[in-house]
Amino acid sequence: MMTSTDPLAALWRPPALMAVLLGGEALAAILALAPAQGGDRLVQFGLASLGVQWVVLGTLCTLFLLRRPIARLSPLRIAWVCLILFLGMSLLVATAAWGVLGMSVHPQETRNAFVLRVLALAVVVGLIALLTYQNYWRSRQLAVRTKQLELEALQARIRPHFLFNTLNMGAALVHAQPDAAERVLLDLADLFRSALRGPQQILLAEELALAYRYLEIEQLRFGSRLQLQWQVPAHLPEVRVPSLSIQPLVENAIRHGIERLPQGGKLEVEVLPEAGQIEIRISNDLPVSAGRSEGHAVGLASARERVHAMTEGRGRVDACIEAGRYVARLRLPLDPAA
Repeated sequence: MMTSTDPLAALWRPPALMAVLLGGEALAAILALAPAQGGDRLVQFGLASLGVQWVVLGTLCTLFLLRRPIARLSPLRIAWVCLILFLGMSLLVATAAWGVLGMSVHPQETRNAFVLRVLALAVVVGLIALLTYQNYWRSRQLAVRTKQLELEALQARIRPHFLFNTLNMGAALVHAQPDAAERVLLDLADLFRSALRGPQQILLAEELALAYRYLEIEQLRFGSRLQLQWQVPAHLPEVRVPSLSIQPLVENAIRHGIERLPQGGKLEVEVLPEAGQIEIRISNDLPVSAGRSEGHAVGLASARERVHAMTEGRGRVDACIEAGRYVARLRLPLDPAA
């Protein structure tokens, strides 16, 4: 799975591919409308479009095939490799165009002059593209870092509330149920150990184990009011998720569902492997007058932003109300090389 640390990851997304293709058509239109051009401009546009798109698509295909060895290089070297591949593809297409079509708008122009003119144009376009993408990549890195800082600040406000409640419950259980108090404190230690490590990626099995420890604590607090149901395959795929991305969804189910029901309710955690992806579904009963609260939105946004950043937009988190139950879904791609 490509992460936000891979500079080439965004090139394989549909919006980026569409932007590159449209940019190529714009360049072809500029070349066809240039004052020095002669003959039928529509024909000139068609030929220029054909040549430009062959160069663009050929470069993208080559980069995709070489993405694994290229990904090991530094960002600066990746930029030079991209420029060299672009120039090489331009040379290849220009040579083929001259050999097949005798393609030149100047009757007196020689083959070498035509190829050099195409290469000079490719250098200018390539440098502009690299500068544009460099600015995009820096802005994206800053945006991801900003989101991480916002999430860290959010967690810093949420942790004391949960910590104090759990410690008070543990203190109340020390004399009456010492074994339960010990389990509460051990589960709390595991949760905060993961939280204090900061933003990172862990295996899905580890994240589900953290959510399970959280629900163990809440089970002691609610007793029979909390009906837990887990549906998890015996063998989970080794897919990675942001640390503490499932636990906030489970916490929302408790705070905005089970806690508001005097008689309690059912909370279900399901892991559903599908074709090319895996879905984690958390559903809970809702009060009759339940509405979308700010607390629900904050927890959901926290998980959504981290999953979106980690998977380059291929994973997602969404939620809705179905048949009187609140359902949150976290979907992750399974293919690590995407």
